[in-house]
Amino acid sequence: MDNSLLVSLSQQLAAYRAMDVIANNLANVSTPGFKREAAKFEEYVTQMRPSEEQKGPQSVSFVKDAGVIRDVSQGNVEETGAPYDVAIAGKGFFAVQTTAGMRYTRDGHFSLDANGNLVTSQGYQVQGDGGAITITPNDGDIHIAPDGTISSVVRGVGNQIGKLKLVDFADSSILTKQGANLYSTGQTPTAPATVSLQQGALEASNVQPVIEISHMIEVMRAYEATATLSKSQEDLMRQAIDKLGQTPS
Repeated sequence: MDNSLLVSLSQQLAAYRAMDVIANNLANVSTPGFKREAAKFEEYVTQMRPSEEQKGPQSVSFVKDAGVIRDVSQGNVEETGAPYDVAIAGKGFFAVQTTAGMRYTRDGHFSLDANGNLVTSQGYQVQGDGGAITITPNDGDIHIAPDGTISSVVRGVGNQIGKLKLVDFADSSILTKQGANLYSTGQTPTAPATVSLQQGALEASNVQPVIEISHMIEVMRAYEATATLSKSQEDLMRQAIDKLGQTPS
């Protein structure tokens, strides 16, 4: 295959990958605590055999998929009024126990399951400093302090139920996505330097639809330009083959 076609193919695959990442961002515009991502590419240079009228190996530059870059900037905090919704302002993650082990999330849309355990939308138990957090109907109105302390007042008597476990990492941008807005990591979790939680609110996704759509248009134009170049190259090759076929033997 001609080198130009191979280069064009690598660019088209890169555009496809970029479009996939953008589409995922747009699909999660309304997902609490979601962090937008951007496709990352690198230049891969290799030596190819020379074509006619060329001497020595030829350097050819391809596009290499190098993963994604995650934007961990803070999303807007939006009030919901739900007593178990909790937004993190600043750094940190909630710790969640799943069947696959400990996971971490910024999505604070919590509720109570049939056993009174504080759980995520998927039913995973939200962790406190002492494990799962259980709230009973007898606990009355629930108050979640900015430091994560969960308490209630029953007949004028204050009662501390537990404290949300919040963790941070040396580099939160390299956490591994596990689906359901959860992350895993091999890094050692540490306590955030400062903690500021807001009850009855959620951190919104930091995806900006207008910017994502503009990126989508740029990727589509780049793909179309590459596709046009590939078609032109194929037409030239086809014409050359036709002319060679018409040459008298």
